[in-house]
Amino acid sequence: MIHVRSAATLVCLPVILLATGCVARTKVITRGNHPGPPKPLLVASQEELIRRLTQRYEAIRSFDASVDLTPAVGSVYKGKITEYQDISGYVLYRRPSDIRIIGLAPVVRTKLFDMVSTGMDFRISIPSKNRFIEGRNDAPPVSENSIENLRPEAFLEAVVIRPPDLSDETPLLVDNTDTHEAVYILSLVRVTENRKVIPLRSIFFDRTNLMVVRQKRYSENGDIVGDTYYHDFDVFNGISFPKTIEINRPKDGYGVVINVRTMEMNKDIPNEKFVLQQPDGSQLQVLGSPK
Repeated sequence: MIHVRSAATLVCLPVILLATGCVARTKVITRGNHPGPPKPLLVASQEELIRRLTQRYEAIRSFDASVDLTPAVGSVYKGKITEYQDISGYVLYRRPSDIRIIGLAPVVRTKLFDMVSTGMDFRISIPSKNRFIEGRNDAPPVSENSIENLRPEAFLEAVVIRPPDLSDETPLLVDNTDTHEAVYILSLVRVTENRKVIPLRSIFFDRTNLMVVRQKRYSENGDIVGDTYYHDFDVFNGISFPKTIEINRPKDGYGVVINVRTMEMNKDIPNEKFVLQQPDGSQLQVLGSPK
């Protein structure tokens, strides 16, 4: 209950401020991703954002991209990240789960690595070390060299944002808008039969255009497995796609920045493009087996 005297004070306060010449100061909000005048924020429901994810996923049947790659080792957990020299290469994708990534050495353009995944399994060729690695995508990293723990599945999860599988993923939408950013966060969790909630991933939508600007993936105990940022969207064959993708794998101790130079969207890619044979004389390593 407000006392009469207190109420009178509240009523008189604006008058007193004006009479004494007090001046209000307006702070213009400029968020990091959008310098300059603030853009109007869009409103979307959980269902609408899921529908946008589904439409975009179904629109991308395949692509063949020439890219620049900047690999890095370290993580925020280790307190240090070291970037290596940019290398050129190619990324080929065909829905639902075929992906191939080729890295070329600067100037001479010989293959530094060639990796393929067509589902549960992957194959990687490292010509400079005369090694050929194969195994399942869910196999743990085994090399002390973090770069050698690159997995095509990590690229696939990052460059292709799958819509929620509502039979397995329960969505929850929250608004995370403040003076620094304006995003919707669509969190996807799994609820077990004993009502345990397992985090799966979070998808961040920029509220000025509803584009996906970040995706985080988690282990069952909530550790960050993958953290990917998306920048500089461009249109390829009528489909919006980020030209810069920052992939971070903090638990695995590496990251890669992909800068798209050219892209052919929804071209026919033959099966043989996703076949990687072991080079003659190379040393085979099957993950889970001794070197």
